[in-house]
Amino acid sequence: MAIAIKSIPTLKNKTAKAFIKNAEVANSKKASVNFSNQVASTRSILKKAKMK
Repeated sequence: MAIAIKSIPTLKNKTAKAFIKNAEVANSKKASVNFSNQVASTRSILKKAKMK
């Protein structure tokens, strides 16, 4: 016996606008990660191991 696939609801009007606004706000708040300390540490380890 097969299970029916439910359709995905479509956002309309105020709900769609609110979703897009929230998505844009979340996207603007995303942060990047600075790995410069880890890269420097890794280079130091590789230099001591004479691998770089």
